[in-house]
Amino acid sequence: MKPVALITGGAGDLAQAIRTELEGQGWIVHAPSRQEMDVTDKAQVQCVIGALDRLDLLIHNAGITQDALLLKMSEAEFSDVLNVNLKGAFLCSQAALKIMVKQRLGHLIHIGSYSALSGPAGQANYAAAKAGLIAISQSLAAEYGPRGVRANCILPGFLDTQMTRHLLSDEAQRQRILASHTLGKLSTTEDAARFIAFLHTLPAVSGQVFQLDSRISRWT
Repeated sequence: MKPVALITGGAGDLAQAIRTELEGQGWIVHAPSRQEMDVTDKAQVQCVIGALDRLDLLIHNAGITQDALLLKMSEAEFSDVLNVNLKGAFLCSQAALKIMVKQRLGHLIHIGSYSALSGPAGQANYAAAKAGLIAISQSLAAEYGPRGVRANCILPGFLDTQMTRHLLSDEAQRQRILASHTLGKLSTTEDAARFIAFLHTLPAVSGQVFQLDSRISRWT
């Protein structure tokens, strides 16, 4: 029986790279776009995920940014980012767990961000949401490990995607970004996809956070 994966935010560059990697390894992959499954809408999430007979891997990849300094950030900008990035993880994980607990087998991967560790200026909403993904991954690992379900959080690094391309297109900004990486280079979506596929093959790993670049953060 082929393993089954579902990737939220399926139209994104990282989601497509993960889909290609998994399908190349024989997976059945569902990658609904926002139009096909709005992760902030519980009814849509339950309809799409609940229709699956089997689910081995959920990758919560859906995410948005609405950057602004806090005094200039609207309530909508704050809540929209938390709704997609964090509430979406809650709703999708909840729907997936209903299947995985019955199977006594499954893996939840939440796509986080280095912003959760660094708390950059202008990203209070995004950093808070992504920090929440680390916490929810560890809580779910503790809650459902006895049922055979794993949960991990991936910080894929500063990737060249639709979300970040406008930053990398400015050469001065690109050089500043590269300078923050000790190796002076960025990971690719394909790199992240290969790591995610590999992580799934490690059945004893759960509740962990994996950063896929060469930026170094403080321990505390």
